Amino acid sequence: MEAVVFFFAAIGALGGAIGVIAMRNPFYSVLALIVHLFSLAALFLLLTSAFVAAAQVVVYAGAVMVLYVFVVAYVGGGGESAWEPIPGQRFLAPLLAIALFVELSIAVLGSALKALETHGPEVGNGFGNPAAIGRLLLEKFLLPFEASSILLLLAAVGAIVLAARREPAADAGVGSSKHSSEAPAERFEDPTPASTPAQSGLA
Repeated sequence: MEAVVFFFAAIGALGGAIGVIAMRNPFYSVLALIVHLFSLAALFLLLTSAFVAAAQVVVYAGAVMVLYVFVVAYVGGGGESAWEPIPGQRFLAPLLAIALFVELSIAVLGSALKALETHGPEVGNGFGNPAAIGRLLLEKFLLPFEASSILLLLAAVGAIVLAARREPAADAGVGSSKHSSEAPAERFEDPTPASTPAQSGLA
């Protein structure tokens, strides 16, 4: 049963990660990231780490994803990206992907496959409980923990700044088009009324 849950969770984690980078719509990317986080929660449950699994669902798949949805809705969830493409991005992206694949293959073939014939590491009674997680977050990994919170704050502030820059540009575009449509009517309007044939005959 554990092997079945592991393979389903692993496929969900890989599929969600691929969906995050493959979807052109940012909203669909957020949904794929939620699938990825739920799959990671199942993998953490298999590792007898119930607290981290609950944090994946409650904190990341819940609160953090709500923030991401808010940012996407505030900036705009259209198919077009809000950022300019990097020069040479289409050439460098496949090279970086191949390099990452080779690195992960070397790591898996060099060390991970050796643990298939073993029963895994011995897990103590206190592994994954709130006390152990609290010591790791507030002592050993304090700097990455605080950096992630600052990163989320910067994401929200950046969304507000981007939205504030887009609104004046949109208003200016609407005003200029309205002015240009009214300008020809004012420019070519003849202030003197045209004379009728009857008036020209009387004259």
